[in-house]
Amino acid sequence: MRTDITRTARILTVLVLCAVGAGAAAGCGGAEAGRDGGEVRDTEPAPRSEARDRRVADAWDGSEAARQWHEGYHPMGAVVQLPGAGNFRDAADRRAYEIGNFELRGKLPAPPDGSGRVTWRSGASLTTPLMDAEQAYETLDSADSPGPRLTVTGARLGEMTVATSRGPATVPAWLFTLEGYDSPLKRAAVSPSPLPRPPIGPLRQGSVPADVLAPLGGLTEVAGNGRSVTVVAHHGSCDDGPAVKALETSGSVVLSAAVTGVDDGPCTGELRGKRVTVKLDRPVGDRIVLDAFTGRPVPYTE
Repeated sequence: MRTDITRTARILTVLVLCAVGAGAAAGCGGAEAGRDGGEVRDTEPAPRSEARDRRVADAWDGSEAARQWHEGYHPMGAVVQLPGAGNFRDAADRRAYEIGNFELRGKLPAPPDGSGRVTWRSGASLTTPLMDAEQAYETLDSADSPGPRLTVTGARLGEMTVATSRGPATVPAWLFTLEGYDSPLKRAAVSPSPLPRPPIGPLRQGSVPADVLAPLGGLTEVAGNGRSVTVVAHHGSCDDGPAVKALETSGSVVLSAAVTGVDDGPCTGELRGKRVTVKLDRPVGDRIVLDAFTGRPVPYTE
């Protein structure tokens, strides 16, 4: 039912634009920020996705926001590396990790002095504040549920490699010792750089139905050869699922998501997320992956 799908788009817009710091910076209304800092109103009541993705690409390519993005640290892959070859001893330990069920039996190091350094293979580097061991541990221990737990007995500061928008980078990391494992679980000890102010604003809430254009949930994977990206796209319970297409330019990859096969019959309002892999004509490289609906970089999500 179109009413339910449109409502889905509105709910997702609020979640994406208003619950994230970057959304707050640009506001949750329907204005677009121009290259010169002024505002351009989005007057299209239901813009075609092709027109919107071209506007997003044109706004970002060569912009100040793009320059700032390229100078920052923006992970495009996991900031947690599992022990050993990435295998847990059993299904119980994997389940404990997936739900964030940890237990601390030991003392974590005191907050380190100074800053950390992110270093790329090109030789470029970035100085950034260090996350202390307790903060890093709290990002892992996100649940307090009955059932299996992973036990942390200590931690030390080390390094790990993270896939970023500028290629692989060596970053400071907390190496947590897990009971029953010979190698540590690594968690990056630096946070992503702040997102630059976008040169274009999001579409107005409800201005376009989700079977034309909808916001994305996040980026989950970039293929090793860079020739495809996998994102989470949302849809409802009475449709054929989401579809995502890409507009490629020299500076960006703009992804447009839409719901397909919308049923006009009775429909519940539940939201579903589905991973969709989008093939590209050439590797992503250092191009910015953008969401046509929000006009912002698609954030990496585990």
